[in-house]
Amino acid sequence: MDDKKNRNSLKDYFQVGEVFSYFIRVFGKRDPGKPTSFNLRMMHGINKISIVVFLLAVFYLIIKRFI
Repeated sequence: MDDKKNRNSLKDYFQVGEVFSYFIRVFGKRDPGKPTSFNLRMMHGINKISIVVFLLAVFYLIIKRFI
C-alpha cells in the first residue's frame, strides 16, 4: 500500500501551479522585499520576450491549422 502512495499519478504530471506562479513573477508586480539586480532584470526581460514569441508562434500554428 505504501508503494502505491509513493508513485506519481497522472494528476501529478499535469500540475502547472509553479509555471503560473513564475508567469506572475515575470509579468506581474515585483516583490519589494526581494533584492533585484541588473542581471535578474535582464533575465526576466529576455524570458518575457521568449514567452511572448512562443505564444505568438503557437497561436499562428493553431490559426494556420484551422483556416
